[in-house]
Amino acid sequence: MNQESFENRKKIILDIVGSKEYKPMKIKELAIILNVKKEEREDLSEVLNALVSEGKIILTPKGKYKKISDLDLIGEFHQNARGFGFVSVEGMENDIFISKDDIGNALDGDLVQIKITKEGVNDKKSEGKIVKIIKHNLDEVVGVYEAGRGFGFVKCDNKNILDDIYIPKNKNDGAMTGHKVVVKITDFGTEERKPEGEVIEILGHINDPGVDILSIVRAKKIPAEYPEEVMDYVAGIEDKIDESEISNRKDLRDVLMVTIDGLDAKDLDDAVSLEMDGEDYILGVHIADVSHYVKENSCLDKEAIKRGTSVYLVDRVIPMLPHKLSNGLCSLNAGEDRLALSCIMTINKKGSVIKHEIVESLVNINKRMDYPTVNKIIEFNDKEAVEENKDVVPMLVKMNELALLLRKKRHSNGSLDFDFPESKIELDEKGNPIAIKPYERNLATKLIEDFMLIANETVAEDYYWQDLPFVYRIHDNPDMEKMQRLELFINNFGYGIKTSNNEVHPKEIQKLLEKIEGTSEEAIISRLTLRSLKQARYSTECSGHFGLAASYYCHFTSPIRRYPDLQIHRIIKENLRHGISPKRLSHYAKILPEIAENSSKTERRADEAERDVLKLKKVQYMMNHIGEVYEGVISSITSFGAFVELDNTVEGLIRMTAFDDDYYFFDEENYELVGKDTKNTYKLGERIKIVVTSVSREELTIDFKPYKDEDEKTDE
Repeated sequence: MNQESFENRKKIILDIVGSKEYKPMKIKELAIILNVKKEEREDLSEVLNALVSEGKIILTPKGKYKKISDLDLIGEFHQNARGFGFVSVEGMENDIFISKDDIGNALDGDLVQIKITKEGVNDKKSEGKIVKIIKHNLDEVVGVYEAGRGFGFVKCDNKNILDDIYIPKNKNDGAMTGHKVVVKITDFGTEERKPEGEVIEILGHINDPGVDILSIVRAKKIPAEYPEEVMDYVAGIEDKIDESEISNRKDLRDVLMVTIDGLDAKDLDDAVSLEMDGEDYILGVHIADVSHYVKENSCLDKEAIKRGTSVYLVDRVIPMLPHKLSNGLCSLNAGEDRLALSCIMTINKKGSVIKHEIVESLVNINKRMDYPTVNKIIEFNDKEAVEENKDVVPMLVKMNELALLLRKKRHSNGSLDFDFPESKIELDEKGNPIAIKPYERNLATKLIEDFMLIANETVAEDYYWQDLPFVYRIHDNPDMEKMQRLELFINNFGYGIKTSNNEVHPKEIQKLLEKIEGTSEEAIISRLTLRSLKQARYSTECSGHFGLAASYYCHFTSPIRRYPDLQIHRIIKENLRHGISPKRLSHYAKILPEIAENSSKTERRADEAERDVLKLKKVQYMMNHIGEVYEGVISSITSFGAFVELDNTVEGLIRMTAFDDDYYFFDEENYELVGKDTKNTYKLGERIKIVVTSVSREELTIDFKPYKDEDEKTDE
């Protein structure tokens, strides 16, 4: 049964099961209604199983298939380290709370069926009970092995998996106490019995260099090694550009252009050029033509889809494409002919694109530039940097002029700019963190951001109006309930957000961010505002990008490291060469929704891995700074204490018990801790001195206490 008939049969079954006349039936009864022959029963079973796995229908304990009623909700279970959990159901804005007693033997990430036991009122979440586990999503876990007498067990790195995994005799693959291992779960256990598994890979000892990060990579199921088939395919790719390919392209090798990247970047997928036409700017954004080498449906393409994105960790990069492509043939290295896809835009003095063309091109980069050097030139007019790069300085100055224009235009539209400092962590040769600093943006990084944004918008708008299948980058409007909760909070600081027709315009969020700039509450309100917005994602529907205040947006500029960019390059090239036939239109309409969804998932997976590694390294760093004094900002207040973010971006917790001058209670309405007798307060956004009291590598926690004059030891 091919994919098309498989999907058609799913639709037919859903129509039948969803009809008012339908009564729950077994597979045999459905086969009769659908006129399915006995020899095709296995195909029908496969379709029904797929619908059950997707949460579209339910298989009852009596073996009958039925539609989902209001009491039969399907969703993904997320367990909390404290025992309780939540189930997120597609189509429902709020998660459903599941108490510890109502979880059964569900594990974090499972697809479960639940019943609502208590409807939510006001801000209270609805409560439910897990009645069935439809699908266990965790078939492998990573953790630390501990040997027992004739058996072993593994304590999972994922703190949301509360049970240890029991490892029977002869199933430990030779693991010893202290080894980090990958475990395949063979039995998910019951409420009374722990899950059981077998060790399938030993990553190394917990203290071996690099094992900590490798554990996160394995736990997230991020493919690190390429299959032999893929490497053989890549080895067969010609290094030399075919002459026939050159003749079909716009030759831009005589156009002055540069790449501008970080000092240690190796996958250079974008270059920029700028010429003047009177008062108009002619901006060229030239993107590596990765699709020339990664052919649709090849083993390399399938591997790229599986990876979805490159993953940038503190000590390594896990590329979407093998190094021969990502750092070689597809990288726009200076002085080498390269195939590209160029978006050449004419932009007027108001920052508006008045015309553009998208072409297949041949480029040769004049100079590789880096952010620090470019910033020295355009912000500080550094004499040495200017002299060393005098051949490109006039262009860079004009580029900065244009970037400021584009930024001003985006700002006037209401585009949001959350300028949170990212962490830059330095490691020694053994992988130990020796320094943590905020990684600040400068004029050079903003310049490239501005140019990539305008190219992405231009390409998206072009293909939207051509009405062709495409992958867009969208950011939905905020949920108004979250906006109302945010407004209640910021009212405590004297701020507000205007809404119209139960909607908020990005301009209102922008005004709020401008008002709080430079205030003590800036960090916390910015973070809470960001958390109140929805997550950007990929979609075949062009519904706009709220955060950028853009009606059209896509990801066009990074095909080396993002699959959606690579996919739309294929569409653009096919359209430029000979148009897209009805057959190919149907093909793209069929595959793009799944590509968009998968790309969103792999992006979230990469983000989670990057956050987990940063958190791990921050914990390791602070292990060497116990007893030292730091300054920071209270970033969150809860019923169990106050979180403080230090100036170096490390965050830790002052537990309620660490406040020894009084008994403090959590004033939820005002987001502050209040002393019962002294009436002392600790407020969100307040600067505070703290002492590092303890660090747990196992729990990934950092504990602080408020600083007192007798705490003499200080940080460097």
